Amino acid sequence: MGDLLGVAVLGAGHMGADHIRRLDRVVNGARVAAVADPDLARAGEAAAGLTGVTVHADPLAALDAPGVRAVLIASPGPAHEEALLGAFARGLPVLCEKPMVPDSTGALRVVEAEARLGRRLAQIGFMRRYDREYLRLKALLDGGRLGRPLMLHCTHRNVSSPAGFTSAMLINSSVSHEIDAARWLLGQELTAVTVLRPTPSTGAPSGLLDPQFVLFETERGALVDVEVFVNCGFGYQVRCEAVCEAGSARIGDEHSMVVTAVDGAREEVAQDYLVRFADAYDREVQAWIDATRRGEVTGPDAWDGYAASVVAEAGVRALETGGRVAVELAPRPALYAGAGS
Repeated sequence: MGDLLGVAVLGAGHMGADHIRRLDRVVNGARVAAVADPDLARAGEAAAGLTGVTVHADPLAALDAPGVRAVLIASPGPAHEEALLGAFARGLPVLCEKPMVPDSTGALRVVEAEARLGRRLAQIGFMRRYDREYLRLKALLDGGRLGRPLMLHCTHRNVSSPAGFTSAMLINSSVSHEIDAARWLLGQELTAVTVLRPTPSTGAPSGLLDPQFVLFETERGALVDVEVFVNCGFGYQVRCEAVCEAGSARIGDEHSMVVTAVDGAREEVAQDYLVRFADAYDREVQAWIDATRRGEVTGPDAWDGYAASVVAEAGVRALETGGRVAVELAPRPALYAGAGS
């Protein structure tokens, strides 16, 4: 095991357990060296059957565990800042699930801490950048054949929302993926946000403003709209259509299977993100491992994580006030490249 990249996985919930499975059974070049979760029993359950793994309640203790050379953060968002700063202090490369840090003030502290190091250590887990369909759309837009992008039309639907899901979380949890995808696809910062609220669906829990229609403006005049509907009841659907001066392109229609049987034909729709984006997660983690073993850090950076937090906060204010809210970013440190790079 000495030649494998030893990874500490912080968080053993739904996402963390899936990453532990991925590191152990799917990707190459790495092993799980430590697992941390405040629920020690859950951490032990996630690590069951793995050899050479230590289990911890304290995430910082996991960073210091024998054999740890990299960190994968899959804990709840409020715990990310401490874990990121702890990894930076130890010089450990990190793959951090989104949100990098939920609040923009904390996210900026992470950006500034990494900038002081003078080198990147963090990759942020916006896995849509590794999805085959999104990659094809990005290449098409960058190639210029369709001309200048004018609009992105996005759909984000979930079967149902988990307990405790709030109206603000439709933006800062669900739409955060569209925020990053739009910045990356267009190569532009988002400059303002407006949120419209239709009459809530009868399928939504009482008090939850679901669905919502979110409209973003960009620095070069494109518009991005997102229909987010987290209690649609029938499946997990993510679509994106780019409308350009010389044509359009849509992705997200291929992820279904039509089954024909004696009881008729039906279309099977993915029920959650771990199914829809399974390949993207695999490709993302493999790319992170490969880069880390080469001594490199690639993919979405801490500035991307910070920008997503700022835009999401503006979106929540727009939801609460009913008005258009401008996005105000801090000056970009020289360490980071262009928008959505």
